[in-house]
Amino acid sequence: MRFDIITLFPELFGPFQQVGVTRRAFEQRLVELHLWPLRDHAEGAYRRVDDRPFGGGPGMVMLVEPLVRCLQAIRQHQAQAGLGPLPVILFSPAGRPLTQARVAELAASPGCVLLCGRYEGVDQRFIDAFVDEEISLGDYVLSGGELPALTLVDAVARLQPGVLHDAASHEQDSFSNGLLDCPHYSRPEVLTLGGPQVGGEQAHPLDMSVPAVLMSGHHAEIARWRRQQQLAITARRRPELIEAARARGELSKKDEDFLRGLAL
Repeated sequence: MRFDIITLFPELFGPFQQVGVTRRAFEQRLVELHLWPLRDHAEGAYRRVDDRPFGGGPGMVMLVEPLVRCLQAIRQHQAQAGLGPLPVILFSPAGRPLTQARVAELAASPGCVLLCGRYEGVDQRFIDAFVDEEISLGDYVLSGGELPALTLVDAVARLQPGVLHDAASHEQDSFSNGLLDCPHYSRPEVLTLGGPQVGGEQAHPLDMSVPAVLMSGHHAEIARWRRQQQLAITARRRPELIEAARARGELSKKDEDFLRGLAL
């Protein structure tokens, strides 16, 4: 799949493609990043891409003309590659929250254009005319859309076949089945750590063991424990996800019986 990224800071994307498990997605060309520095499409000696907002107020607004010229160049490049116009996504606090379900949809698509906004925002006329979707990472504000773009590309890249060593890994991720993930444990089976120094004296050591069910080899019991842990963690931390799963009819009678017994 292909991402065309409109940005004022293309240098942020280079190291990202060279590290971690998602590096394989770029090395194997499962995911292609095409970076489009917006100032290359600005005019004048200063290659200006922003100006003051009409009506006054703080900050600057990204101009329409450089964005249109950049998008036209992207469309030409996509056509040369045999692709139709890919949808344009703008990262904005006003957008819909990014979900794992939306990530999975994008991972199965040919790609999209990612517009990394800066300053106070993008001229609304460009949004109205060319943006197909606005996406937010959460109820907070960043300096620009580059970090959200990196987040989206990473989330999509790891879902490409062959990127993760175990193809089933992402199926157990948080949100993949609508719930948070269960706890995970590894060696040693029994872990003993010295407690922190408190008032010059050594505190009691921390003795921690892996839950016995995970050592039992009983796969059905392990699956039941993991499901119950998912339900318990989700109910305590993100109860709205439980309600959403219930509305979709994804909770069994055993799930509901377990939830009723929880002391939240």
